[in-house]
Formats: sequence, structure tokens, C-alpha cells
Amino acid sequence: MFEQTFRNIDDILRKEAGCASELDYTEQSSWLLFLKYLDSLEHSKAMEAELEGKKYTWLLDAPYRWETWAAPKGKDGKIDHNAAMTGDDLRDFVNQTLFPYLHRFKEKAANSKTLEYKIGEIFGEIKNRIQSGYNLRDIIDHIDELRFGSQVEKHELSHLYEAKIKNMGNAGRNGGEYYTPRPLIRAMVQVVNPKIGETIYDGACGSAGFLCEAFDYLRTRPSLNTRDLKTLQETTFYGIEKKSLAYVIAIMNMILHGIEAPNIAHANTLALNLADVQDKDRFDIVLANPPFGGKERKEVQQNFPIKTGETAFLFLQHFIKFLKAGGRGAIVIKNTFLSNTDNASVSLRKHLLESCNLHTVLDCPSGTFQGAGVKTVVLFFEKGAPTRKVWYYQLDPGRNMGKTNPLNDADLAEFIALQKTFADSPKSWSVDAASIAPDSYDLSVKNPDGGVAVVHRSPQDIMDEIAALDAESAEVLKGIRALL
Repeated sequence: MFEQTFRNIDDILRKEAGCASELDYTEQSSWLLFLKYLDSLEHSKAMEAELEGKKYTWLLDAPYRWETWAAPKGKDGKIDHNAAMTGDDLRDFVNQTLFPYLHRFKEKAANSKTLEYKIGEIFGEIKNRIQSGYNLRDIIDHIDELRFGSQVEKHELSHLYEAKIKNMGNAGRNGGEYYTPRPLIRAMVQVVNPKIGETIYDGACGSAGFLCEAFDYLRTRPSLNTRDLKTLQETTFYGIEKKSLAYVIAIMNMILHGIEAPNIAHANTLALNLADVQDKDRFDIVLANPPFGGKERKEVQQNFPIKTGETAFLFLQHFIKFLKAGGRGAIVIKNTFLSNTDNASVSLRKHLLESCNLHTVLDCPSGTFQGAGVKTVVLFFEKGAPTRKVWYYQLDPGRNMGKTNPLNDADLAEFIALQKTFADSPKSWSVDAASIAPDSYDLSVKNPDGGVAVVHRSPQDIMDEIAALDAESAEVLKGIRALL
């Protein structure tokens, strides 16, 4: 039922002049989903308070609650369309009254960690792009069908929302910016193996995929008590995201996974001066896929000891600095980082090897990041002791990967198993740090067995990929025509 509801909403948004792409569909679904979730959350808290003989103080005043403006109900429990706004009245209420009211929550909030602050932040960052009040009414009617009551319902909704994020990531040329393949994230989490009570940080959190997967990993640990669950809710997961759309999606994604007030800040991570970082600012674990290929201004580069315009290299310095002594990191980065000969790359590899134990390098094949068009590696390291030996693993799923045959959990099973003991195999080997050239600190992936054989694509794989790309192009052209 939920899946069909999501399809119906997207079908309406495709007809909407203000929405031209999958990014717009996800953004507009997100703010409406958030308000529906908020209504369910407030009703649950009010019911709990009543059972305990207490009075619940509502966050939203009555005129701005979902049940008042979006879905007023009749005695039959269905939306009373005589009482519900529609058309221009609905659109104008949302744009001129509701959004300004919700944005003011940021000013009233006690601090940035509260749900009130998140409400104000979200509705100061996004706009309602649904220009037709009639389309907006139809979408609201579908959103109102969704339920957040049980864990099963939340679990299904979180999976559907993840699918939307994946589609959004695949829709643009910067796919990896929004969507890191979840099997890869799960493998990274398993290797890092977080524990209850440890803090986990992603300073380039995008849609918060790393934090959500780490939360799912920890909440399934056996014998969790009430204090453990409170720790997971409030003091475990931390993220920063610069872009408005990704910030909103990160908040919604974490909420649907079960974290009521996510500790996600909307800021430019790289604007933080590393010289100002103190022990209290540091984290036990960093999991991230920082953006690569970007260029930062000179004034931003001044915040870092190793000056470079490459965004990913600045992020790597940031992450090393923000790890506690003994802290663990797993970072996705372009594979060219391992061998670039420019001064910044050499200096950063030297810094990584001398300040951290870079124990594992996972070499990912082309096609791991759909649409990103680059080869990547994952660096696994522990801070506080220099590197003694680097274990490499060349991931080879035995097929060419793309949209029709993406990475899956089974592809990474051998890596996870062999990594536990740093075992040698046709795909894995170790390199002593003493043998790494001190003039270049070259960490290139060089399999002593000659590497992995190239797997040529089958004609059917190629045809499937062409069909998928044709369908994607048709969607893009449809969006362009809607704007003309």
C-alpha cells in the first residue's frame, strides 16, 4: 500500500509545473512527510502524557496542525473535503502562513539540538514548489494515508524513502553526492564495528545514509536496555551538511529510521578551523563519503595545514583531526588519491600514514557509484599510531556493474570475512609500510598476483543499460518540456 502511495504522489508531481526532476519530487515529498510524521509524533506523546496523568504541551498551535489545515476529519474518520482547503486558498495558506510560522521555530528553540530548531531550520531552507493548490490537495490526501504508528510501518516507509533517495542520486550527474550504495556502507560499518556509547560522525552527511545504516546496525545488537536506546537517540550520531536539499533529506531519512531529533547541523564543515579543535569536539568513529572534484576558496584552505583546493583532501584532513586517539575511520575517496604526485597529495598520504594506522584499503571497481563515473577506494584507519602494514582488497563482483546490476551485499561478503584476519588471497595482499617509498608515499593498488581479470559485459547487460539510460533521458526531456 505504501509503495503505491509513493507512486501516486510522484505521478502528481510529474504533472506539476514547479517540479522538474527527481530531486524536486523528493524535496516536496519530504516536507509533507515531515509534517505528517510530526502530527503522528505529537499525538503519540499527547496520548502517553494522558495515560500518565500529565498535560502535554503541543509544539504546533492548533491552526497549524496537520489535522486542522491538511486533513480535517469527519465523524467517519475520513478527510472532510467541505472543511479542507484546496486550490489557491490551500497554496496561499502554505506559502504565506504555514511556512513563515514554522520557520520562526528556529528563533524560539532552546538550542540547535531540539526538534523545534529542526522544524525552523527545515522550513527556512526549502520552499513549496507545488504551484497548483489542487495538485497539493491530491498529494496531501495520499500523504494522509501513511501511518507511522508501528515499527513495521516506519521500517517500510524508511525503505521506500531510501529508494527515492537512490532514484534522486541516479537522476543527476552528481549521483554519489546523494547516494552511496548501501551494501558498501553496510560493509564499512561492519568493519569499523561501532559499539553502544561510541560517537559516530559524518561531516559530509548528504542524505545521512552512513548514520542511518550505523543506527540500524547498533539497534539490532542483543540485550539493549532503555539507557542504550536513549544513548542511540540522543548522543551517538552527529552530522553536518552544507546543501539545503540534502540537509532536509538527511533529517527526514533519520526520522524515518527512528531517530526523533537528529543531531544534523546545516553548515559548511570546511569553514571550521582545525586549529580550534579540542578533545571535547572529537568522535570515536568517522564514516563518510566526502564530495570529490570540488574546489574550495583560498580562505577556506587557510583552515588546513595542508593547502589544497580539492574538497575531498580537505575533508580527509578534517576527519583525521576530528577523530579521538584510538578512533576509527572509514572514508570513501577517489583512487587517484593513492598515487597523485602533487605536493598536497604526497603530504596528505604522509600525514595519514604517520598519524594513523591505515590498515585496510578496499579497491572498488568502476560502476560502484552509478552515474559518478569515477573509481574509488575506501580507507580504513585508526588514529594514534603510525601505519605498519596495509592490507589491500580488490573487489571483483565478477560482472560489470551499472544501474541494472548494482553492488549487493553478497559482493562484499568475502571482503568482510578476509579483512578480519587480513588474509592473503588472489584478491588481497599486504604491503609493509617500510617498503612504501618515502619520497612519494605511493599507495597505489598493485596486486602482486597480476590483478583481477577484466570481465567483459554481455550483450544483454549492454542492452539493459541502454534501455535504462533511454528511460532516464526521456524523464529529463519531459521535465525540460514542462518548464518551457
